[in-house]
Amino acid sequence: MGLPGIRKRGGSASKRARQVKHPVSQNDRISVFLELADAYRLTNSTHEAAKIMQDAINEFSGTPEEVRITVANADLALNRGDVEHALTMLRNVKPEMSYYVQAREKMAEIYLHHRKDKRLYASCYRELLDKHPSPHTALLLGDAYMSIQEPEKAIEVYEQAMKRNPRDSSLASKIGQALVKTHQYGKAINYYESAMKNGGQPFMRHDLGELLLKLRQYAKAEKILTQALEHDPSNDLAVMVDDVKLLILLAKVQEKNGKLENGLLALTKARDMQARVLKRVQVEQPDSLPTHKAQASSICAQIGKHHSDQREYDKAIKLYKEALVYTDSDGKAMLEVARLYLLQDDMDACQHQLVQLLQSETENDAATVMMADLMFRKGEYDQATFHFQQLLERSPDHYEAMEKLVDLLRRAGKLEDVPRYLEMAESSSAKATVEPGYNYCKALYEWHTGKPNDALKHFNMARKDSDWGQKAIQNMIEICINPDNNTLGGETFETMADDMSSAAEKADSEQMAARTADKLVRELKPQPGSDKHVMLENYVLMATKSKTNIEKALSSFMEMATSERENIGALLGVATAYMMMKQTPRARNQLKRIVRMNWVAPDAEEYEKSWLLLADVYIQSGKYDMATELLKKCLQHNKSCCKAYEYMGFIMEKEQSYKDASTNYEHAWKFSNKSSPTIGYKLAFNYMKARRYVDAIDICHLVLADNPNYPRMRKDILDKARNSLRA
Repeated sequence: MGLPGIRKRGGSASKRARQVKHPVSQNDRISVFLELADAYRLTNSTHEAAKIMQDAINEFSGTPEEVRITVANADLALNRGDVEHALTMLRNVKPEMSYYVQAREKMAEIYLHHRKDKRLYASCYRELLDKHPSPHTALLLGDAYMSIQEPEKAIEVYEQAMKRNPRDSSLASKIGQALVKTHQYGKAINYYESAMKNGGQPFMRHDLGELLLKLRQYAKAEKILTQALEHDPSNDLAVMVDDVKLLILLAKVQEKNGKLENGLLALTKARDMQARVLKRVQVEQPDSLPTHKAQASSICAQIGKHHSDQREYDKAIKLYKEALVYTDSDGKAMLEVARLYLLQDDMDACQHQLVQLLQSETENDAATVMMADLMFRKGEYDQATFHFQQLLERSPDHYEAMEKLVDLLRRAGKLEDVPRYLEMAESSSAKATVEPGYNYCKALYEWHTGKPNDALKHFNMARKDSDWGQKAIQNMIEICINPDNNTLGGETFETMADDMSSAAEKADSEQMAARTADKLVRELKPQPGSDKHVMLENYVLMATKSKTNIEKALSSFMEMATSERENIGALLGVATAYMMMKQTPRARNQLKRIVRMNWVAPDAEEYEKSWLLLADVYIQSGKYDMATELLKKCLQHNKSCCKAYEYMGFIMEKEQSYKDASTNYEHAWKFSNKSSPTIGYKLAFNYMKARRYVDAIDICHLVLADNPNYPRMRKDILDKARNSLRA
C-alpha cells in the first residue's frame, strides 16, 4: 500500500513529482485495495481484510467507484457469516449507480446459495431487467430461470428479447436449449433452423446436430453438420476451433448410424485440424492451451477406441500414446494402453504402464483390477488374489472386481474361496442381495459350480440392469443351450446314453431350453465392433438340432470367419456345426487352425472349447496322446475345467489305468461341486475297478441321495462293491 500513487496524493514535492511522472488511475488504485483485502480474506485474516476495506471506504468515499467497494464488502460480510449485513449493503446500491448490475447479481447469488430462496433469486433479475432493460439483462433473467429449473418462464423472457433483437443467434440458441429441457423437441428444431436461415453462427448447427443425435435422426444430423463444414479453407482461429467441434460431433453421428469408416475419417480430420489450432493457440491464446490440449487428447483417444474395437491394437496403442503426449497424467488413456498391451499378451509393457499409473493414482480401482488380472496371467496367483483382496476389502461392493475374481479363482482352481467375498458384500450393505452386480457374481459362481438352475435365477435378477443386463442375458442363453456344460458337437460321451425314456425326456427338455434361448436372444442389443449376438443366434439355431437350422448357422459362421480370418469364435462355430452334421474331417481342420494360434485372454473360453472339441475328435479316433496334450493345455489355463478332467479320466479308463482314471474323475467330481451324477457314476466305477470298494460305495450313496433312480448305479456298482467287500 506504500507504493507511489496508491493512496491520496500529498507529501513532499519530490513525491508529487514522481506521481506526476507515473500517474495511477483511480480504477487501478481501488483494484489494489480490493485485491489486498481479498488476499487477506482468502487466508482467513479477517481483521486485516476489514482494516483494508475501511481504508478503501475512507479513501474513495463519494467517488463513482465507491460501489465496487460495497460489492467487495458484501463478500467480506458473507465470509464472517453476516448474510443480512451483506444484503443491506447491496440493497443500498441504487439503479442509477455504476455497478448496479453487479450488486444485483451478488444479491441474487446470496438469496440462492445462502438463503435457498429461489423466488427472491429470480426477483433480483426481474428488477434488474425492469430498471435496466437490455439484451444482456434479459439473458441474465432467462439464465436465472433456467438455473432454478423453470425453463417455461425462461422461454418467455428469451422470446421477448428475441422480438427486440431477431438476429441474435445466441438468444435463439438459448431458446432452443430451454425448449429441449421442456421436451418440446419439434419446436426446438424449428427455432434452430430459423436462426440458421437468419445467418446463425456455426455453434447453432452444432446445437441442432446434438439435438438430432439425441432424437436418433442420424441422417438429418449428418446433413446439417456436413453443410456447416462446407466452406472455403480458413486460417481464422475461431473458425478452426468450431470446425473441430463439428467434426467430433459428425464422427459420433456417423458411428451411431453404423458408418464407422466415415466416423474415423471425420475424427482424423479433427485431429489434424486440432494440431493446427494448438500451434496457433500457443502464440495467440496461451491461457487456453490446456483446454485445447485436452481436446486433442480426447480426439486421439476416440480414434484409439475405434481401432481397438476393430482389434487393430498396434494402431490403437499409437493413438493412445499420442493422447498422453498432450495430457501425460490422463489415467484413462494410460489404462487403455495397459489394456491393449494385455490383449497383445505383452505382459512387461502392460505391467510397466500399470506401475506408472498406480504410482500417481494409488487407489485407481480399474488399474488394480487389471494388475490382478495381469498377475494371474503370469501365473502369480497369490499376487493376483492379493490385489483383489486389497480392492474388495476397501470396497466390498466393487462387483466389477468381484466378477474378475470369480473367474480368476475358477482358473486357479480355488472356487471354494468365492463365498467369502460374496458374504463380505452382503455384510457391507443390507441391499446387496438385490443388487444386479451381486446377483451377477453369485450367478457366475453357481454356474461354475454346476448349479445351472440357481445361476439362471440370479442372472435373471440382473437381466434388466443397464450395466449387467446384456452380459447376464448372454450367459442365460449359454446355459439354456448347454446346461450340463457338455462339449457341443462332441461324440465321446454321446454314446453313453441313458435308457430310452430318459433320452426322450432329455430331448423334450432340450427343445424347451432352445425356445427359451430364442426368446432371450431377441433381448440382446448388438454392440459396435462385437459379433457376440450373431454367434449366440447361430448357437440357438444349432440347439434345435434341425439340419436346416444347423446349415443356416454354418453359413453365418463361415461368412464371419471369411471376413476375419482369426475370429476364434467363428472358427469354433464352423467346427461345431460340422461336428453336428457328422463331417468330422472338416471340423478337425478348423480346430487345428485354432490350436496353432496364440492364446489370448479375451478369447479364453473359445480356446478352451476348441481344445476340448479337438481332444474329443482325437479320442474318437484313438489318438490319446494328442488328446492328452490338448487337455493339459486346457488345465494349464483353467484348473477348474471339469470336462478336461473327465476326458483325462476316460482316456485312463480306456487304457485300464483305473487308479489314474479315478484320480482324474475325483478332480472332475470336485469341480462339478459333486452335482453331476454322470461323473459320480464314473468315479464310483473306477474306484471299484481300483479295488477301493468303500470309496465306491460312498460315492454311490452321494449320487443316489440326489438322484435315487439314476440308472444302473445300484446294480452295476453298489451291489457289486458290497459283495466284493464281503468276499
